[in-house]
Amino acid sequence: MKAFKKLWRLIILSATLTVALCACGGDKAGDASSHITIGIPQDLSDSLDPHEALAAGTREILFNIYEGLVKPDSNGDLKPAVADEYSVSEDGLTYTFHLRKGVKFHNGKDVTADDVLYSIKRNADPDSTLANASAFSNVKEYKADGENIVITLNKKDGDFLQTMTIAIVPEGVNDLSTKPCGTGPYTFVSRSPQENIILKRFADYWGEKAYIEDVTLKICANADSITMDLLGGSVDFFARITASQALQLKDSNFNIEEGTMNLVQAMYLNNAVEPFNNEKVRQALCYAVDPKEIIDFAFDGKGTELGSSMFPAFGKYFVKEINDVYNTDIEKAKELLKEAGYENGFSFAIKVPSNYQPHIDTAQVIVEQLKKIGVTAEIKLVEWDSWLSDVYVGRDFEATVVGVDASTMTAKAMLERFTSDSSKNFVNFKSDAYDAAFKNAIDATDDAKATEYYKECEWILAREAANVYIQDLAEMVAINKNYTGYEFYPIYVLDIAKIKPAK
Repeated sequence: MKAFKKLWRLIILSATLTVALCACGGDKAGDASSHITIGIPQDLSDSLDPHEALAAGTREILFNIYEGLVKPDSNGDLKPAVADEYSVSEDGLTYTFHLRKGVKFHNGKDVTADDVLYSIKRNADPDSTLANASAFSNVKEYKADGENIVITLNKKDGDFLQTMTIAIVPEGVNDLSTKPCGTGPYTFVSRSPQENIILKRFADYWGEKAYIEDVTLKICANADSITMDLLGGSVDFFARITASQALQLKDSNFNIEEGTMNLVQAMYLNNAVEPFNNEKVRQALCYAVDPKEIIDFAFDGKGTELGSSMFPAFGKYFVKEINDVYNTDIEKAKELLKEAGYENGFSFAIKVPSNYQPHIDTAQVIVEQLKKIGVTAEIKLVEWDSWLSDVYVGRDFEATVVGVDASTMTAKAMLERFTSDSSKNFVNFKSDAYDAAFKNAIDATDDAKATEYYKECEWILAREAANVYIQDLAEMVAINKNYTGYEFYPIYVLDIAKIKPAK
């Protein structure tokens, strides 16, 4: 493995330096005070309607265009946004939001209570199939009272305020899927599929204006060309670069800033297909895959090992001890395979998005590790659009290596996807024990009791080996020295408005 590691790094370094040296200036960014070019690894392939968007890569960009009644800051705290203040009744059942005066949509229309009610209705309607619909299942009533929006719950929910980060959209606008219209610091200008998305600073934004006027989000779907784009000058900023790419940018015109991605990277297994419909097979893979070796080998030791579908930024819900459920044990893995009827191993394919180098690197190490138990894994690189349609939506896969995040900072948003009837349960995990624990969590009126049940859900995911959990990836951001101000968030967010010219 050590020899392979040295050779692999040498090949990557050599190849990247070659393309970097051959790079021409290309699509140069303009003056730092007026323009920035940000590289993103995939086109915004799903809907630009914020209530329909599924992909984390889409939601992180829409964060700059849309806002809710409240919005998270870089500490994870919820701050007033379209509402300038809110209050909660003593019994925790009624939330009252006072609408901020002077908030405008990007089409010039003033935000009204009708717009807010319309935005809530789109999600809270019992027949809604939108991405956030389940978050409103506890809403009993919502209405306008002058300049206030009053929402009454069926039962107390300490996480409900997070639900009100959903985007406020203008009533009656029906083309949000292609022409976003929000209240955020940036307006949507245009999109050239597989090339770029253009944003412009919103001059009538109610809050602190963005520093950079024009933003080009350049699609950099070829992971091998990212360093070339940065060193060649066609990209000023790229989030989630690899350790090898960071090394290649050393002594260049880029600063490398480090944070965490706040997602769960795992080898996600389709629990509905053989042999992964066998719990012992899934457990065998968990014993065979060594997250520490992956982190050391592919990421120079950067990242946080995870044993279930939760990461440290969630604070009270994160259980570090779950990491010890599977300490690497090759003999135990072989024993479980034998008990499951796969003494001679088996073969399967790992579908990996071709534009995410960290996931590719992880899959390469997993392939080597599984050879030790006689299991042959083949990596199949797929374009992001295909991953979304075939793997996530169509569930046509055996295994995949990706990172999964939460739309809001709630345990419900992170864990609901593994309930048996969830439309987001792309791994087809089915567990009566899990479903019962999750129901107990959302039915609990006491926060401590709800937290206890959510933790039980995490233990079940680990013990029943829903997936092979690996890590919360370290996030390394390359930002041209002409810019500063980037802030990391505890959720998957790219806050462009905070970036400013360096003085």
